Amino acid sequence: MAETSTEHLKRVLKPIHLWAIAVGLVISGEYFGWNLGWAVSGTIGLLIATLVITLMYITFIFSYTELTASIPHAGGAFAYAYRAMGPFGGLIAGYATLVDFLVATPAVAVSLGSYLHFLYPAIPIAEAAMGFNVLFILLNMLGVKESATFSVFITILAVIELLLYLGIVSPHFKMVNYLTNPMPFGWAGVFAALPFAVWFYLAIEGVAMVAEEVENPKRNIPRGYISAIITLVVLALGVMVITGGLTDWRKLSHLDYPLPEAIGIVLGKGNGLTKIFASIGLFGLIASLHGIILASSRQVFAMARSGYLPRMLSDINHRFKTPHWALVVSGIVSSIFIYKFKTDQIIMLSVLGAVVMYIMSMLSLFILRKKEPRLSRPFLAPMFPVFPAIALVICVVCLFATIYFNPDMSLIFAGGLVIVLLIFIVMGKHKVALTEDLMSAPMDKEVINH
Repeated sequence: MAETSTEHLKRVLKPIHLWAIAVGLVISGEYFGWNLGWAVSGTIGLLIATLVITLMYITFIFSYTELTASIPHAGGAFAYAYRAMGPFGGLIAGYATLVDFLVATPAVAVSLGSYLHFLYPAIPIAEAAMGFNVLFILLNMLGVKESATFSVFITILAVIELLLYLGIVSPHFKMVNYLTNPMPFGWAGVFAALPFAVWFYLAIEGVAMVAEEVENPKRNIPRGYISAIITLVVLALGVMVITGGLTDWRKLSHLDYPLPEAIGIVLGKGNGLTKIFASIGLFGLIASLHGIILASSRQVFAMARSGYLPRMLSDINHRFKTPHWALVVSGIVSSIFIYKFKTDQIIMLSVLGAVVMYIMSMLSLFILRKKEPRLSRPFLAPMFPVFPAIALVICVVCLFATIYFNPDMSLIFAGGLVIVLLIFIVMGKHKVALTEDLMSAPMDKEVINH
């Protein structure tokens, strides 16, 4: 039995859950995807790109947290842009966020299938990816607290595993390997590598999707975000640099399972530690798949509740209090991408969605500071306007770089946006007044517009 969205999501999540969801959403980026950046930039080229993107994410998250704590809405950037820029702003941000999360899901699922195929070559990659996809959709239907508790467990295992990996392979690091042909494509390669560097951190903003399910969101959301970004910066830089010095990096630059391959090269593929690592390597990918399915379903739910998608997608299951139809539709979209696109294409499309969403979020922050000075802001972006301005400028550069080096996927992204905009206008949605659920964040007479 399903209840409509008039029933509220449960507020049960604490900072440890938010840390686990945030790190879990992202941690697969340390396991695969980033290494494809080596193929277009070399080791130093990717390092430079990653440092730039790390600065972008640090400034972005500290700025984004102001929005998330002020407007704790399951729609995330969609809700912020709607409030700041109206229906069209909300639509663009919502579309970009949907692409970000719905397309990231199959990328992680395929990598999970690749890891399993590495262990057991008889298992087909696509079928394994589909199996994982279905399994974690079912798990997410059981309830957000149960889902978040699983996230804590699996994310801690994933972090431990990456630390174990670094401990095992660090003694084999050789600077001569890392500095061999470090920037084969010069500075053009650095720009080409920006989207792959984004993959290191992509989806951390997904914590906003569970904002309505957080206990004391104004205090706990900043704690969850800040602890997560610190964890991820340390792991991203450690994994990238150490792995690049283990062997000829070109051997790892086209794989969906670079870490087990690296440890196999160092210790031998028949070594027991190699098999153990590849097995527990599934934990990090499972953590991300689980978290991204959670976040994408909440985005579908929020947009349906606000009338941007069919209303039935905002139905909440009476027993488990989870948006079951949103989860089902998210799974169908993921399944299509598993069979129709390559991993690098999926990553590029997801990055395009993420970067557009980041740009819309930073614009929303600036607009809301002017438009709603009395909005309750329990967390203020530090060094405003410098931090959000840095994030915005780097995001714009990253967007142009992604479009320039990936014209085919950029056309698909833009084409989808045009179709959605046309449908939106034909249905007259742009004439509808702002909905109550998107405009209900509290005001505070004591708040000073900084």
